[in-house]
Amino acid sequence: MTESQEKIIEILRILDEQDTAIGAKIISDKLNIKGYNLGERAVRYHMQILDEKGFTERVGYSGRKITKLGEKELEKGLIYNQIDFSFSKFEEMIYQTDFNQKTLKGNVIVNVSRLIEDNTLLKENSSEHGEDEALEVIKEIFQLGLSVSSLVEIQNKKVGEKKELWIKTICGTTIDGMLLSNGIPTLPLYGGLIKVKNYIPQRFTELISYKKTSITPLDAFISDGMTSVLDVARNGTGIIPANFRLIPAEGVERARKLLKNLSKVGINGVISIGSSGESVLGIPVSEGMVGMAIIGGVTPLCAAKELGYAMEIKLGEKIIEFEKLSPIIYQKNKINSYENKILKPATKAKKQKVPFLLSKAWNLIQNVNFDIETQEGDLISNISYLNKSDLDLAIEIMKNTYKKSKEYINPYYKIIDSPTNNDVKIDKKNQVGIATICSLSIDGILINNGVISTPKYGGLLELKDNPLFVELISYNGSSIDPHEIFMFKNMTSITNNQDSQKILASLKEIPLIARDKSRNILDKISDTIPIYKIGNPREIIYNAKVDSYNFGVVSGSGLNPIAAIKEEGIDVKVKAVQGNINLNEMEIL
Repeated sequence: MTESQEKIIEILRILDEQDTAIGAKIISDKLNIKGYNLGERAVRYHMQILDEKGFTERVGYSGRKITKLGEKELEKGLIYNQIDFSFSKFEEMIYQTDFNQKTLKGNVIVNVSRLIEDNTLLKENSSEHGEDEALEVIKEIFQLGLSVSSLVEIQNKKVGEKKELWIKTICGTTIDGMLLSNGIPTLPLYGGLIKVKNYIPQRFTELISYKKTSITPLDAFISDGMTSVLDVARNGTGIIPANFRLIPAEGVERARKLLKNLSKVGINGVISIGSSGESVLGIPVSEGMVGMAIIGGVTPLCAAKELGYAMEIKLGEKIIEFEKLSPIIYQKNKINSYENKILKPATKAKKQKVPFLLSKAWNLIQNVNFDIETQEGDLISNISYLNKSDLDLAIEIMKNTYKKSKEYINPYYKIIDSPTNNDVKIDKKNQVGIATICSLSIDGILINNGVISTPKYGGLLELKDNPLFVELISYNGSSIDPHEIFMFKNMTSITNNQDSQKILASLKEIPLIARDKSRNILDKISDTIPIYKIGNPREIIYNAKVDSYNFGVVSGSGLNPIAAIKEEGIDVKVKAVQGNINLNEMEIL
């Protein structure tokens, strides 16, 4: 990407952050803050380019605003830059948080969510207050204290013929900002899911690092079937979204005092705070640091999503004045204390550690013994489970998908009668597994032949004249395979015959000195495992970037045929990186 393209993306970001149209001077000033020395005349030149592309439009004498097309371009542009921007945006908003709990003035960070179409208010079967089930259940979760705050901003909007209910909720990152403004630094590490049993938080079951991802971690986990907030609220057992950060042990007492004062003015959400060096909910903590878990500010919205309501949730999206927020639940005063009413103190069990994906993957990689000359041996498998009654149709879909896109789809599969992993629970009588080849097998083959290969990103690759990654999640710091996330969120479009396809792919990083040997090995296995591209030195490969003195390799995911099944409406339980499998035992589509 050229420097000019980077500037254009930054201009789009600036416009996207604004609620109203702005002119060249304001854009120039904001670019200078971001380190781009661009005067008003140069900004106007770039804006003219954006106008011609349809990414921006003029609004009278006020300036420009971003268009829907511009928003789409921003979402997929400079993905290697976006993975750093996602975290830096949080850091920027943490710095901008200046809420004063004494004066009740200042800025807080909010998530922006909306209930779409006729999901919102005033249904015929609405309650006596004129509110439908979605808003009622959202209020129920707020009432129980399963959020950061019950202070929200609600707006009813009409877009064409569609009704939309917009809700801004306080984001847990506000607490990081409050700690920082009081001289206590925080290190946001992960967003994830916490298992709750009998109202007791047990441990994080899934995690994604805040760094090196184009999707904010909690956004990744707010997908169909991943949370069960309603079950926690009503039965005490289920899964809730939360995030995790570290603070210095020397500041923990000051932090506790601040958090106590914040709860008195309606901001809370703390699930657990550890002691120096103490693991918190399965996450190990270094000596001298203290771990802190805070519930996701969008937890009540997850409950509505679990009921099947169409939701769009954007986390840590805006900075807003605290005074604009009002309580969503009835209370005598606008500002009341806010506390969790149902969760008990978190378990202190030290043995329950979060299993990170790469720890498991490296051991399976070690067991890969595939011979590149004989094309025989063990590889790594994914295993996905579905109803036996759907198996014939599923195989037919896989075959059709392979026929249409042979260069992108791995044809090998095996029917598995029972799970190879004890953690996987299925109905053995009515369900069956389909094993496919995991792309991490490539790393195992290269390493087995004396070449170090590191899994860097799992991504969503858009196929067009010039393919590019539109989403990336780092393997490092994740407990779940990134491709599972993209499938949970229904982001693939493998069977799509109209718009561009979006398929699952992985990026590997290999030392530059081993490029010739690697190319020779990869050429020999390309008929077994799809290799999309071998990058050149310093090449940005499909809009993704590897470290200096390395080159990238992009390969297809073995889950692409399974994603095609899911797209066709078949219920499938996806499990990546499950074990080793011998290629000779597999069938070909």
